[in-house]
Amino acid sequence: MSKKTSFLRYRLIINKIKVSPLSFEEIADYLEMESDIHGYDFNISKRTFQRDLNDIRSIFSIDIQYDRNNKVYYIKEEYEPEMSEKILEAFDILNSLSAKQNLADIIHFENRQSKGTNNLNGLIHAIKNELKISFSYHKFNNKEAEKRSICPYGIKEFRNRWYVIGYENPDKPLRIFALDRLKELVISDEKFKKPSDFNIHELFKNNFGVIITKENKPEEIILSFTNIQGKYIKTLPLHSSQEILIDNKKEFRIKLNLVITNDFIIELLSMGENIKVIKPEKLKKRIKNIYSKALNNYSKDKKVK
Repeated sequence: MSKKTSFLRYRLIINKIKVSPLSFEEIADYLEMESDIHGYDFNISKRTFQRDLNDIRSIFSIDIQYDRNNKVYYIKEEYEPEMSEKILEAFDILNSLSAKQNLADIIHFENRQSKGTNNLNGLIHAIKNELKISFSYHKFNNKEAEKRSICPYGIKEFRNRWYVIGYENPDKPLRIFALDRLKELVISDEKFKKPSDFNIHELFKNNFGVIITKENKPEEIILSFTNIQGKYIKTLPLHSSQEILIDNKKEFRIKLNLVITNDFIIELLSMGENIKVIKPEKLKKRIKNIYSKALNNYSKDKKVK
């Protein structure tokens, strides 16, 4: 049996048990039905099913256990739900795009440069083993690339782009480098010691995006959206601190608790007339000032006769 068939079966098992606990017989019947639909052989024995559960636990960090009282299998715990979801999404895309068919007429891909994911594996190795790295980095405001050397502490994803976080010098602030501008990665044999209290999740807990400002404290932010825009914000929250205050046909209002950064302001501006800042006043003034300057750019246009 091919690896692809096994992974497809893992995906089917996970999705089905996520909906409701099932007995082995129900799972086997479901896999038999899916075999007919997809043209694959997903049929398994109890022994193979037990191996599948071990693989699912190892690959996706999803622990499927057997309830002896009710004689059903259920998901006991997802150790890293965000990570497992990313892996499942990546597999769904790979499986769909690797099908032997011409997709050029039905899928339009975004025309953009590489995200630098080719360096992910090397960076993860360096972080786990606490090895210093060096690379060539091209900043947007520089014509030439610069050589950099850091102690890598972690990796951050934001807006489908990847970043490595680390220190160039212990006496200097933490630095963040975008992987799509990072080239010629070299993993050295030189070790470093990452502080035991470093936690990447705590680092970004009160921040939106990749900008870190330790000096600033999180603030209470209240935003009002149109009903339509609110539906998007409801299904894809801006931040983990998001709390719904009003949700009706006229308005969708939320409260956030985070540090106000340029990344956050850019996100607010992207929603145009569909959002209004209620609080704090300084954020409201900053947004007004940006729109005022933008409007001024158009007021300078000469009238075409």
